[in-house]
Amino acid sequence: MRAIRGAISVSGNTPEAIGEATHSLLAAIQEKNQLEMTEVVSVLFTLTPDLDADFPARSARSAGWDAPMLDMVEVDVPGGLPCCLRVLVHVDRSDPVQHAYLRGARLLRPDLE
Repeated sequence: MRAIRGAISVSGNTPEAIGEATHSLLAAIQEKNQLEMTEVVSVLFTLTPDLDADFPARSARSAGWDAPMLDMVEVDVPGGLPCCLRVLVHVDRSDPVQHAYLRGARLLRPDLE
């Protein structure tokens, strides 16, 4: 089993913005890893406290992701990146994985550029 990390900044606290960011992030993870949905074991999403308009798992399901998923609130650390959606995708594979940090969330992992 492997775990794929990712994060994306969200343009606003609306269901549409959270949905669009979720779709973009998961599509990038899928593309970077040539991921088959049968490999996905589970998905954990976190949102910063300023994002509470919708559940990322709802958007993931609408994009065809069919695995156990959980949405959580990120720890509110002073100075942390606001409006950020993070994901941890557990996959059943032994091949190396590539993580995806998009938009403003690239600042979180400049070593992956």
